[in-house]
Amino acid sequence: MSNQIIFATGNKGKVKEIEMILADAGYEIRTMKEAGIALDINENGTTYEENALIKVRAVAAHPNAAGCIVMADDSGLEVDALNKEPGVYSARYLGEDTPYSIKNAEIIKRLNGVPDEKRTARFACAIAAKLPDGSEIVTKSTIEGRIGYEEKGSNGFGYDPIFFYPPYGKHTAELTEAQKNEVSHRGKALRLMKEELGKVEKH
Repeated sequence: MSNQIIFATGNKGKVKEIEMILADAGYEIRTMKEAGIALDINENGTTYEENALIKVRAVAAHPNAAGCIVMADDSGLEVDALNKEPGVYSARYLGEDTPYSIKNAEIIKRLNGVPDEKRTARFACAIAAKLPDGSEIVTKSTIEGRIGYEEKGSNGFGYDPIFFYPPYGKHTAELTEAQKNEVSHRGKALRLMKEELGKVEKH
């Protein structure tokens, strides 16, 4: 099987995470841009899984993706007190180009007066892969925590600065990269994907 993975993202933070987790698996990982694939993909699915599959199918159909494994993820923050918002709309919450500092401030504002035990939240992630033979694999995972009262830490991206992870007593943006990859929704889903790809290679 191909050792080339095209990951359907332009998010450098995400690519770095993926490279660290798949480092020992011998894959060469490229972004769509690095593979010369420019597509405007309409992620109109209602679940993370649907959106991840929409992305991999669109990229896999591009001539530059021939013979490669195409992988994509869709993830989001679900805040229980806000009816699991922003959920699948996490990237587009308050507008696609709105800085996360504004999105984070808005979520904290909307939770004003909500006590600790009701600030529960999770990051959820689905990762989809389309293999050169056309078969598809999807893995999913979550990380449970709660929403903090202010932004803390500068190691993460997106909603990491407001997501408090009780086992470490820290916000996810305060964790080291290694700690975060160990417990994060994307880290866990990626390791599951690595296992699945390993099984395919053995056949």
